[in-house]
Amino acid sequence: MTGMREAEELLLIEEADAWFEYLEATRAQSAVRYREVEPWAWARLQQRMRAIRARKAKLRPAAA
Repeated sequence: MTGMREAEELLLIEEADAWFEYLEATRAQSAVRYREVEPWAWARLQQRMRAIRARKAKLRPAAA
């Protein structure tokens, strides 16, 4: 059970890291640069979140 909890915590940390990466890429940008970077940053965030959700889904059946 402890291993499952650690895996969930690691996924939460990875989720936070994905959001921080998005914020780091988009903050303090000029308006023009923001328009260039934001679609890439959002797509990258969504890609990472899908991977995290998939790994969380694999943990749920193992926990049951």
